[in-house]
Amino acid sequence: MQCSLNGDAQAYAALLKETARLLRPFLAKRLYHGNEVDDVLQEILISIHKARHTYDGERPYLPWVYAIARFRLQDHLRSHYADELHGAEDIAELEETLPDELTEAAFSYESISGEVEALPEKQASILRLMHQEGYTAKEVAAKLGMNESAVKVSAHRAYKILRERLER
Repeated sequence: MQCSLNGDAQAYAALLKETARLLRPFLAKRLYHGNEVDDVLQEILISIHKARHTYDGERPYLPWVYAIARFRLQDHLRSHYADELHGAEDIAELEETLPDELTEAAFSYESISGEVEALPEKQASILRLMHQEGYTAKEVAAKLGMNESAVKVSAHRAYKILRERLER
């Protein structure tokens, strides 16, 4: 890199060739299509060319190159996934086309309230507060003098019991 910065065109060509050889496996592990690897590699080499004046000759070359490579790869993936999302169906529009019986909940709190009341009192209280009265786990914890994770664990255990009973 030092020679190429001093104007040696052959050293610069060799540097870019060697850099491409090192980066190709790095990109191949992270991208699925060969043409993507070539495209991103080309972008990286252009970025290296544009940023070569920022290279500090006192520091190693490879970490500088791999930092540029990571940024270019992230840019590519970000734009790739953004393009993928443009063609995605809006779930709200999809819901409108489905029959009502598919979009309605199979059970409401009211339809299983008898099963909920048969649970141990603490679990029944937690489910009542969360699903009938609309409190969050954090609010339920404050009301019942419990910590939030204990409320979540208790609710999860109650759901498991209900699932088993309702499956029967």
